[in-house]
Amino acid sequence: MPLLVAVLLAQMAFAMVTTAVQQTPTIDEPVYVGAAVEYVHEHRLRHNPEHPPLGKLVIGAGVALADPHVGPPFVGDQGQLGRDLLYESGNDPWRLMLWARLPMIALTLSFGLVVFVFARELAGPVAGSAALALYCFSPDVIAHGSLATLDVPAAGFALTSAWLVWRARRRPRLYVPLAGLALGAALATKMSTLPAVPVLMALAAVSVRRASGGGRRRAVAAASAVALVAVAVVWVTYLMVDPRLRWVPEQHVPVVHGLRGLLVEMMPFPEAYRDGMRVQFGLENRHWQGFLFGRLYNGSLWYYLPAALLVKTPLGTLALWAGGAAAVIGVRRLRPAAPYVLAAPLVLLAAAMQGARDFGTRYAVFLPLFLAVAAGCLLVVRRRWVSVGVAVLVACAGVSSVRAYPCYLPYSNEAFGGPGRTREWLHDSNVDWGQDLGRLADRLRERYPGERVWLVYKGGGVPSAYGIEASDPRRVPVREVRGLLAVSDSAAAKATGRLAELIGGSRPVDDVGHSITLYRR
Repeated sequence: MPLLVAVLLAQMAFAMVTTAVQQTPTIDEPVYVGAAVEYVHEHRLRHNPEHPPLGKLVIGAGVALADPHVGPPFVGDQGQLGRDLLYESGNDPWRLMLWARLPMIALTLSFGLVVFVFARELAGPVAGSAALALYCFSPDVIAHGSLATLDVPAAGFALTSAWLVWRARRRPRLYVPLAGLALGAALATKMSTLPAVPVLMALAAVSVRRASGGGRRRAVAAASAVALVAVAVVWVTYLMVDPRLRWVPEQHVPVVHGLRGLLVEMMPFPEAYRDGMRVQFGLENRHWQGFLFGRLYNGSLWYYLPAALLVKTPLGTLALWAGGAAAVIGVRRLRPAAPYVLAAPLVLLAAAMQGARDFGTRYAVFLPLFLAVAAGCLLVVRRRWVSVGVAVLVACAGVSSVRAYPCYLPYSNEAFGGPGRTREWLHDSNVDWGQDLGRLADRLRERYPGERVWLVYKGGGVPSAYGIEASDPRRVPVREVRGLLAVSDSAAAKATGRLAELIGGSRPVDDVGHSITLYRR
């Protein structure tokens, strides 16, 4: 069993590291890397308040090992901050981004161990290995776990807190505080984990009541302890950045009224955290465009995330998720664990489905973690056909995932045509998040040397830094655009006006990483 665990984690590490080496910065990464360097070098809270500091401090630890050249304090918005560090300060963007991503890769691997141990404790070592295999082959986890972003770390800390609360049924004095630490780490990484707080507090109370034989006071004390420790972790995280807690926002912080405003004011967190919540509520109030199953729409759809997950999850994994959830609820032996495995992800999913930004399954990346544990529990059903079925479905999920290598971000399952057709159903971080600028540079050098190139790129990279000399076709009359037209698929999905006319009058000739399409005009 230890050898199997090591092999699964090793193949996942290989997939993530080799993917990280090949991908240029996605849209969000320069913001986080720039803020991380600012935290480490200036010890000031200035940029990117909408996300707490912990995840960026982890990124900053990796960046510090790269020893980047850092200029004087930057004046400008957070997007310009990251671009200045990567492209205008004499640093190697490839090397800097790899070092920024490595700590997140290490965290992602460590959460795989939590998945394994959680499932093993519920249903045995074979169940643990099946759960770990599903986790290690998850295209979403590999894709986002190999980036210097915050979605996988926040989900992993939430899962760790649920597992520790489960363990508190036997040793509450040890595991209740540890559960609070893990929950605090989740809150100090992404504010989207806040809906899980009351769930995990309630589960801590249930665990302690079971451990103590029904003491209400101890149960209330346990729930309070989880919350207090979590709040303390958030405060410590901000103090690690700046012991004086100086807070001077470099961006507009909206005023939030009504119930939301009252909720923000009541939160026992630093002012910078509460301003970050105000920024998040401000973003939720904006009118965004979405793209689902080929339809461009304004606003948001409540069913967007379930539909996107249906496209971007391996078919074998979907079947095992459903079977595992049914087993956790229906099998008497597993029923006590059902709230610990299913309650937090359901609440987080319900909250995410109410969001205004239909940008990708990364907003629900906690599901592959929690539901991998549930899927492993299916092996509690002692039937030969169940064991064989689980093995076959895990193998199918693994094959589907491996076939996507190294382009995990635009993955879609075989029912929807695979990664090459994901652009027809979804957009943004589901397909094209700016990750293939380097691959585009290589393709242009190898197949189209000396040709006139027109580029519509949606991402965090700077094309000229990778040797791409191209013009924006939207800045000249359509009749002047001749030659090779490269368009990010996220931009093509939302194309209107001149860009739609340009694409309509062109012939697709090549595909780069399933995220950038080359047209001939």
